[in-house]
Amino acid sequence: MHMSQKIRLAGSYTYPVLAYITPWNSKGYELAKRFNSKFTHLSPIWYDLRSQGTSLILEGRHNADMGWISDLRMAGDAWVLPRVVLEAFPAELLTKKKQRSKAINLIVSECKEMGYDGIVLESWSRWAAYNILHDPKMRNLALQFIKDLGDALHAVTLERKDKKWLQLIYVIGPPHSEKLQVHDFGPKDLRSLSDAVDGFSLMTYDFSGPHNPGPNAPLKWIDSTLQLLLGTNKNSALASKILLGINFYGNDFILSGGPGGGAITGGDYLSLLEKHKPAFRWEKNSAEHLFFYSDDKHNNHAVFYPSLMSISMRLEEARKWGCGISIWEIGQGLDYFYDLL
Repeated sequence: MHMSQKIRLAGSYTYPVLAYITPWNSKGYELAKRFNSKFTHLSPIWYDLRSQGTSLILEGRHNADMGWISDLRMAGDAWVLPRVVLEAFPAELLTKKKQRSKAINLIVSECKEMGYDGIVLESWSRWAAYNILHDPKMRNLALQFIKDLGDALHAVTLERKDKKWLQLIYVIGPPHSEKLQVHDFGPKDLRSLSDAVDGFSLMTYDFSGPHNPGPNAPLKWIDSTLQLLLGTNKNSALASKILLGINFYGNDFILSGGPGGGAITGGDYLSLLEKHKPAFRWEKNSAEHLFFYSDDKHNNHAVFYPSLMSISMRLEEARKWGCGISIWEIGQGLDYFYDLL
């Protein structure tokens, strides 16, 4: 579905919907075909751009499923934008002009050769891990690289129906605290990249983990993240470029005997329901459903998994701000979630 004909919810509200698909949850490939008209963008997790000696290589073409892409093209108009993770050493990549050009050329050529509609780029979390974002010079080079990549993709015109040029969607993490840290992707970065980037995939999930069990994406936290990034820019051109992250996976945390547990898919969740027949609780503060159960070793567990109620409240949040949404990831959800889109 192309941008001019986006999905409608609650009257005249239209918004882009990006769905991620991972090769390790292959159900997502099937759902992308079946619910094609519900999505504007589909991003299979296929590529890594790595350093190899002093050069660069783009790995992942072996993941690309051309039969699936042609089925998608027959099924509807969703854009296909594989994800590329930038694993290359940033000190090399960003400071050397030749390396930057090489990286951009590798990505643009792959899109042309494979007939993609653009890419989703993930690099900020990697740059943060390499500790380069504390250095103002490196930080500027990092932003410049994204701009140059966006410009290079936008310079390639597409012949496909209503698709004018290759798109760049950029993955951003939520700030780590209410006071922005140097390495956080903040409102200034958002504004500086807004011309070069067609959408920002905002990872508003993974709020809790085995060491701090709790909700996946508390609604108040989502709201404060948007507040931090957008300030007063509600329902603006900038807000419409944010694709608010919604998790279609849940977590099963072990509450006794040290930290444990982790992500679960729809299939795991249904098995737990069948086995334990638990009572659901609505956690009002986070706006998420959860239940408790005790396993065969008498360990107590808490399970947080999306429900129609929790998802619809997050869609409403996106609508309130004028944002799109991004779903991580569709192979982990339940079929009836798509009724809401």
